[in-house]
Amino acid sequence: MKKYAGICSAGIIILVWILHLAFWIQMPLDWKSPFLYLAILIQTHLYTGLFISSHDAIHGVVSKEHPRLNHAIGRFCATLFAFNNYTILRKKHHHHHAYVNTAEDPDVHQGNFFIWWFKFMFQYVHWTQILAMAITYNVLKIWFPMTNIILIWELPAILATLQLFYFGTYLPHRGEHEPGNKHQSRSQEKNHIWAFISCYNFGYHYEHHDKPYLPWWKLAEAKEQNSQISSR
Repeated sequence: MKKYAGICSAGIIILVWILHLAFWIQMPLDWKSPFLYLAILIQTHLYTGLFISSHDAIHGVVSKEHPRLNHAIGRFCATLFAFNNYTILRKKHHHHHAYVNTAEDPDVHQGNFFIWWFKFMFQYVHWTQILAMAITYNVLKIWFPMTNIILIWELPAILATLQLFYFGTYLPHRGEHEPGNKHQSRSQEKNHIWAFISCYNFGYHYEHHDKPYLPWWKLAEAKEQNSQISSR
C-alpha cells in the first residue's frame, strides 16, 4: 500500500478541493458568518495542497513506479491551481535545486519582500494562464454568483500563492546562511502541526533540499532525525 501513498494523498486533496469548491461556490454568502472566512482559509489550504502535490510529482514521488501517471497527476494539480503550466514549473523548480540561492536560481531574489514576490510570480505566470482564468471566470458567471467565484475560487488561489512563497521560499532562503550550509536553506523550528498548517511541512525546507525524493508527509520524519542529530 505504501507505493500508492502519493497517489492517495494527491487524490484526497483533489477530491476535497473539488467538493469544497462545489459546495461554497453556489452557497448564499453571509458576510457576518465566521464560516465564510473559515471556508476561504480551508480552500486556500487545499490550493496549497494542490501545488505541493504537483511539486511532489515534479520530484517523481507521487508515483515512482509509474512516471507517466506521476506527471499526469502533477499536471492536473497544476492546472486546477489557476491553470499553472506544469512544464514551466518542472523546468524552473529543478533549476532552483541545481542553482539554489545563486544568480541562476529562478526562485530566489534577495531583497525587498514584495519585489521578491513579484519577481517570483513573474517567473511562472504565463499569458495562456491569464487567458484561461479569464475564460473560466466568464463561463462560471453563467451559473454562479460573481462574489462566490471571487471569494471561493480566485481569492484562495492568490492567498495560496502568497502562502507558498512566504513559507516555502522567502523564509527558508532569505538572507545569509551559515558557512557550510550546502543547500542554502533553513528550516522552521520543529512543530509538526504548524508545519502542516502553514505549508504542508515545507517549512522544513533544509530537509526537502537535502532529501528531495521524500514526499511532503515524510519531511516531518526527516526533521525529527535532524533534530536528534543536532541535539547530540
